[in-house]
This record gives sequence, C-alpha cells and structure tokens, in this order.
Amino acid sequence: MASVRPDRVGAEIQAAIADLLIRGAIHDPRIGFITLTGVKVSPDLSVAQVYYSMIGTDEQKAETQAGLTAAKGFVRREVTKRVKLRISPEVFFTFDPSLDEGDKIERLLKEVRNKEGW
Repeated sequence: MASVRPDRVGAEIQAAIADLLIRGAIHDPRIGFITLTGVKVSPDLSVAQVYYSMIGTDEQKAETQAGLTAAKGFVRREVTKRVKLRISPEVFFTFDPSLDEGDKIERLLKEVRNKEGW
C-alpha cells in the first residue's frame, strides 16, 4: 500500500506557496497571475514538484517560469518555515498545460457543435 504522507505534505506545501503568492511575498515582476494546480512530493519528501498554470503568450509563460526559478530558494526557505519537516524539500516549478489543452478541446467541440447544428 502506498503511503499517503507525500500527498498530505504536498497539499501543505501547495497551501504555503499559495499563501506566499496571495500575500505578494514573492516580489518578482516576471511572475504574473498563476494558479497552482498541484504539488507532487517524492516518497522521501526531498523533492517537491510544483505545477502551475497561467493564461498568456509563450513569452509571458517563459518569463514567469524564469521568475519562479529565480525565486525557488526563497520559496524553499518559506516552505521550510511553514511546513514542519526534517528535510527541506528541493522545490521545482513546472508549467501544467492541462488547462490549455482542456480549453483547446472545448473550442474544438464547440466548433463541431456549431458546424453540425447540435
């Protein structure tokens, strides 16, 4: 049976990072409006992969990724303060394209409905 602890820790890390974003604690102007879609933590709790989504051009997405990468040390320190763990997890940010893909599928279905007269 798989342990649920990484999932619980991931939820706590996601809440801590969301709080940082809401409060404006990350002062990098490259980071636009993003939505945290999930956090996957390794079984040994040493790595946290943070997934985010945003609406914007590819250039804006690249700038946001650069800003998040630059802020990962600060985020790691803040997560360590807020989530009590023996090991401070290494934080990595990854763009989650699932919302864009869902939007694309929705547009295609709408186009088919309009064309077929559903």
